[in-house]
Amino acid sequence: MARIAHGGFMHETNCFVPMRTDYEYYAHGGESPPLARGEEIFERLTGNSYGTSGFLDEMRDKHELVPLIWGSGGAGGYVTDDAFERIVGELVGGLSQALPVDAVYLDLHGAMCSETFEDAEGEVLRRVRATIGPDIPLVISLDYHANVTPQIAELTDGMAIYLTYPHIDRQHTGGRAAKILQRVLERGQPTHRAFRKAPFLLPLNFQCTLVDPSKAIVDETVAGEGEDILNLSYAAGFPPADLFYCGPSVICHGYDRDAVEAAVDRIEKMVLDNEEAFSERLYQPDEAVEEAMRLAKVADKPIILADTQDNPGCGGTCDTTGVLEALVRQNAQGVAMCVMNDPDAAAAAHAAGEGAEITIELGGKHDIPGDKPFKGTFKVAKLADGKFTATGKSIPGRKVNLGPTALLTIGGVNVFAASRRMQAFDQDILRHVGLEPSEQKILALKSTCHFRADFDYIAEKTLIVLAPGGHIVDSTEYPFKYLRPGVRLTPMGPEFEANKVE
Repeated sequence: MARIAHGGFMHETNCFVPMRTDYEYYAHGGESPPLARGEEIFERLTGNSYGTSGFLDEMRDKHELVPLIWGSGGAGGYVTDDAFERIVGELVGGLSQALPVDAVYLDLHGAMCSETFEDAEGEVLRRVRATIGPDIPLVISLDYHANVTPQIAELTDGMAIYLTYPHIDRQHTGGRAAKILQRVLERGQPTHRAFRKAPFLLPLNFQCTLVDPSKAIVDETVAGEGEDILNLSYAAGFPPADLFYCGPSVICHGYDRDAVEAAVDRIEKMVLDNEEAFSERLYQPDEAVEEAMRLAKVADKPIILADTQDNPGCGGTCDTTGVLEALVRQNAQGVAMCVMNDPDAAAAAHAAGEGAEITIELGGKHDIPGDKPFKGTFKVAKLADGKFTATGKSIPGRKVNLGPTALLTIGGVNVFAASRRMQAFDQDILRHVGLEPSEQKILALKSTCHFRADFDYIAEKTLIVLAPGGHIVDSTEYPFKYLRPGVRLTPMGPEFEANKVE
């Protein structure tokens, strides 16, 4: 039986949105559980849909587990230095006190940027490795959107990366990380590591693993593991991150140099050969609404409008109004929209009470270019406390707390307004306020791909909408400063010309 220290610190950082992710965001939770320490990790994450959850499932009865600290900040702007140093300081301090240990497991994201460290996870791993030394195995789990760096690959002895987008294998990934760590404990630390970086950024809309080429690439990594290959991993990257090593990566840890290099070369070739194949039709708001209304007249299932550029899962503010404006302007009927993050609107609705009418400025509170608040008179159709347990395919079992929420109706449009941000992962968001998603004509969802896990099977068709938001699909529009020179900003697109600045 080994003594294994474990913890987690996750964030997906959009470097181009105005807000910051502070310590209080981690401490209070919302879409994710609040910051957990020691035994709280077992209480809050066992049976949940995180990497640590799967790790606990696999290892708790086999080894002595030493819980440190775990926190998830979802997605948003830069992690503040205060939050980073407090959480990492507690993680490393707890690890120091726990020594000696036989191994360490960390549940990370891979696309975190702090105000000081562009490769924030690399900095976490550097401090952890400095604490435990070179001879203690260190294994991690990462999100599919990780911007893996050479430092992350070099400082670890193995990694498991989500195999799905939408992410329905978070827990499974933690279990895979546990099995990788078990192999390291039995065979020893890997003797060779290989790392490749694709020469282009891949917009999130084109990363879905339900279809090729992403599906085929991921399938090949799974097929390539075993024997001397400890892990063969592909991460598609998170493009709204301003760091040198942004973009898709291939990583391999193993015990035979030739086998490791051959495996990485094979996956890298698949990524490069399919550069032109990463594509999808995109709509402007009014043309999307017009098409959705046309399709809804004859469809038996809802038409989905994916408000991709306001996806809070990519750091969007979750309150832009471009799609809402188009829906109301065209008098769309039978519409449900979620999630509109506006605590002031939710508070006004609760103050007025169910059945009341309120005239408010909804959303548009974050100075997003091209966006503004939507002023209108809404009926307060339903009030709720924002607390529910997700039961869908994306985040099953997750206990959600969105604070005071309200269903606001204007014309034929129902808007789910919440006090906290949340991507439209789960149908229970709408059921929480008395709406059955499958009965709607049109579903306007602030999400890019994750909605597909729990909404695809009830939908007739999905249209991807380019309304104003903090998650810009076209990476050529981002004002990068630190991206490596020569990388193509989109598949087959223009190259980034500026060099990294200090």
